[in-house]
Amino acid sequence: MRFGAIIYLFLATAILSVSCTENYSPKPRGFFRIELPKKSYQRYQGPCPFSFDYPNYSVIGPDKSENAEPCWQNINLPQFNATIHISYHPIGSKKTLDELSEDSRTFAFKHTSKATSIDEARINNPSKRVYGVYYTIEGNAASFAQFYLTDSTRHYIRAALYFNEEPRADSIKPVLSFLKKDMDVMIRSFQWK
Repeated sequence: MRFGAIIYLFLATAILSVSCTENYSPKPRGFFRIELPKKSYQRYQGPCPFSFDYPNYSVIGPDKSENAEPCWQNINLPQFNATIHISYHPIGSKKTLDELSEDSRTFAFKHTSKATSIDEARINNPSKRVYGVYYTIEGNAASFAQFYLTDSTRHYIRAALYFNEEPRADSIKPVLSFLKKDMDVMIRSFQWK
């Protein structure tokens, strides 16, 4: 009987090992579905010498970092875990327009090590006295879009979009495209006071 139990155990093990030969392949990594809100805007008209339209699904407030200056603002986009940092400088108070413009270029090109490309587009709206450069940064850089605007004589403003997480360009591409349109609205609606 003992011999029969061993044969039975051997046969059961053989049948189970043959019957469980389904090939397993791991599922590709997925990402959560992102619900994008309806586009709508409100006007920023704070005490600073500029105004612009910004998204209703964002919260704007003063920059509270240690080195922040007056009229530095943060547009927080909590739904997307992102922030648009805005810094204002009067031209000539500490730096010239050339120095401020070169600072913006330096900040944009600091992302060269992670970027696959950095494109520059001129902003030119003489009727509103708004001029500047828009930097689009492709790749896994910390910032994906930056711009500066000036009236070329008195005022200068710089804005940069940052996500508050490790940059993965492929996974945030839909949100990035969505937020770049908001930055375009900010630029088109921008006015000096």
